[in-house]
Amino acid sequence: METALYLLPVTLGDTPVENVLPVYNKEIILGIKHFIVEDVRSARRFLKKVERSIDIDSLTFYPLNKHTSPEDISGYLKPLMSGESMGVISEAGCPAVADPGADVVAIAQRKNLKVVPLVGPSSIIMSVMGSGFNGQSFAFHGYLPIEPGERAKRIKVLEQRVYSEDQTQLFIETPYRNNKMAEDILKNCRPQTKLCIAANITCEGEYIKTKTVKEWQGKLPDLSKIPCIFLIYK
Repeated sequence: METALYLLPVTLGDTPVENVLPVYNKEIILGIKHFIVEDVRSARRFLKKVERSIDIDSLTFYPLNKHTSPEDISGYLKPLMSGESMGVISEAGCPAVADPGADVVAIAQRKNLKVVPLVGPSSIIMSVMGSGFNGQSFAFHGYLPIEPGERAKRIKVLEQRVYSEDQTQLFIETPYRNNKMAEDILKNCRPQTKLCIAANITCEGEYIKTKTVKEWQGKLPDLSKIPCIFLIYK
C-alpha cells in the first residue's frame, strides 16, 4: 500500500461496518499502525469493529481535538515523514469535514505529503441527497448561535440566502437541543420555506422528511438526543 495520510470514515452510529464501508477500507486500516483521532476510546472501538483480531495495544494514537496545540499537531506527522502510513479517524462520519482532522490535513498538504480520502458515510452529503433540495449549490454552517436573538437573526439570514442565491442551507445542533432548533426554524422562517429534517442517517430509525414550514407546524417529531441535520430551501 502507498505511504500516505489516509482519511478513514467511520460509521455514523451502531450501523454494521459492512453496510457503509468498502472492503478496501479494512485492507488499508490493517496496514496502519499510527492513528490521529478525535477521541481515542471511540477510535479503538471502531477499529475493533472493523477487525476483532486487531491488536489495539500495538497501535499508536494521537488525540486531535480543539485543545490540541498546532505544535503537537505538526509533530504527529513524524511517522508519515519517516515513511509510515497514518490514518485520521473522526468521532463519526468523514474526517476533516466539520471536524478537527482538517488541521492535520492542512499541515500534510503544506509539507507536500500524500493525502488519500477514503469512501464512507457523510451525513452532510447524504442529507442533501435525501432532501430533494438543490444539490448543485449548498452550504453547511455547523452550529448556529445559542443566544435566542442571535439565533433568530442567523436563521433569517440563511433563509434569505435560500431565496437570493438559490442555495440549500444546512446546519446542526447539539442533540439535546434539536427540538428547540426545530421550533426556532418554524418560528422564524416563511410558511412556504421548505425544511428537511434528517436524523439517524444510515442507522436504525433513520428519518429524512421534507415539508414546508407551514406543514411542519404542530407535527414536529421528537428529535431529542439523536444526531440530526436541518436543511432549508425554497
